[in-house]
Amino acid sequence: MTSFFRQLKAEFSGYSVKSFSRDLMAGVTVAAVALPLALAFGVSSGADAAAGLITAIIAGIVIGSLSGAFYQISGPTGAMAAILISIAAKYEMQGVFLATLMAGAFLLLAGVLRLGKLTSYIPAPVITGFTSGISILIAAGQLDNLFGVSSVGESVIERIASYVTIGFHPNLYALSIGLFVVLFMIAYPKKWNAVVPGSLIAIVIATALVGLLQFPVGLVGEIPKTLLPADRLSFSQIKIETMYRLLSPAFSIAMLGMIESLLCGSSASRMTGKPFNSDQELIAQGVGNLILPFFGGIPATAAIARTSVAVKSGAVTRLTGIIHALILVVSMFLLAPVMSAIPLSALAGVLMVTAFRMNEWTAIRYMFSRKFKGAILKYLVTMAATVVFDLTTAIAIGVLLALLLLVRRLSKIEIHIEPVSASRLTADEQEIVRRYGSARVVYIAGAMIFANTQAVEAIPADISQDCDAVFFSMRGVSYLDVSCAQAFESVISVLQKRGVRVGICGLSSETKRTMERSGILSRIGEENVFWSIDRALTQDFACESAEA
Repeated sequence: MTSFFRQLKAEFSGYSVKSFSRDLMAGVTVAAVALPLALAFGVSSGADAAAGLITAIIAGIVIGSLSGAFYQISGPTGAMAAILISIAAKYEMQGVFLATLMAGAFLLLAGVLRLGKLTSYIPAPVITGFTSGISILIAAGQLDNLFGVSSVGESVIERIASYVTIGFHPNLYALSIGLFVVLFMIAYPKKWNAVVPGSLIAIVIATALVGLLQFPVGLVGEIPKTLLPADRLSFSQIKIETMYRLLSPAFSIAMLGMIESLLCGSSASRMTGKPFNSDQELIAQGVGNLILPFFGGIPATAAIARTSVAVKSGAVTRLTGIIHALILVVSMFLLAPVMSAIPLSALAGVLMVTAFRMNEWTAIRYMFSRKFKGAILKYLVTMAATVVFDLTTAIAIGVLLALLLLVRRLSKIEIHIEPVSASRLTADEQEIVRRYGSARVVYIAGAMIFANTQAVEAIPADISQDCDAVFFSMRGVSYLDVSCAQAFESVISVLQKRGVRVGICGLSSETKRTMERSGILSRIGEENVFWSIDRALTQDFACESAEA
């Protein structure tokens, strides 16, 4: 709390009327972007448009007030909607509400335990893969609304497959409206988006066309003028046995909320140059998602689209997010009749374009154009797992694959054995070294881990019998584990039994600690540990020459 209030004090220091005007204009702009998205994500999640709108309002006020940075704008997102639709199909909306409550508790606990840095351990190709997988789920989940048809099944794959079993008879009116919105958003000039978002204009035109021409298409339906709709979570519906069944969906929601919110914050922090408190953001997301179900809302996360709009519109403080939420409240009460007449196919068109744009195309092109095979494999596997399984499983599979590829790459160790070179020494030093021309230097580069023990154990066989001294240059060793430490100690033992003097050069502090704990340094003696090969050659050989 102390850190949070310190953050607020710094944020509002020197706040003025000019600052408020910038927050106000940024809030209006963000609301214009958020309104159509909130309606669309509410429908696509398996709930209704009102649930999406309520989520944007509550998240904007509660999460916006507590967020880890002023520029974070939270609300319903496409990625969250993609996983909610299967939860809603299996557990209905009461299950979604309870899972949201549990996810909020998970997020709050993660913030208290300071787990905000965990996402930094997820490889970028894995995140890109699950983002692409989510975009596929969003687009596939909107096929019903786009074509004006109905499907059956819990998962997206099952619903698409049902087109074959129950028949596919598209509504051409709905399809024409959806395609109009898609083409309009693609053709809409980017510079105009800063003033009025193309998605909002497209929906207004589509709604007007349907109203004037009386197209027989599905509409959003009634938008209740209340923040406390009939369909919401109540304390009497919170049951232990139901919570137990919802553990996995709740964890998936929490994981997605954590990943989306923290990645959004990190991205916006780079855009603004302002700090981002990841642990405070998790606390804010946790509190917000604990409250949302009691208002009939769906899970919320920080959204990069709305956050980037806030930053580009000149947001100064977190009042931007609160103002955007208040404008959405006014819209709910004043524009409810208009919003209820929005065609579902128009919202589907918006989500189709959103799904395409949410792919990290720059990162995808980079991986494929540079032919990074490992990154491409992680991307494709994670994307496929996201579509076939769920987010949590996809992330686990992606991270596990990344670890396996990492171990495979680390297992490639380089060992070179060369005679002593005096080329970089002075004339006197060269004369000393020449007296010991049978010495060898073993250069090791890479991680000395369990997968490399055989390569390490083979070193004595590659050293000639007439060699009287061996120096191991280990500046290129990034890590030494217990298995390889035991193998290395046996190598030193074999060489010492042959009467070979052993020295070790260029140890990092971590590798040296491992050698101390494993007993390697006590075996060779601290006097045979040197910072560099040059130092070892001049000091060690010179000392022995003097003794002789």
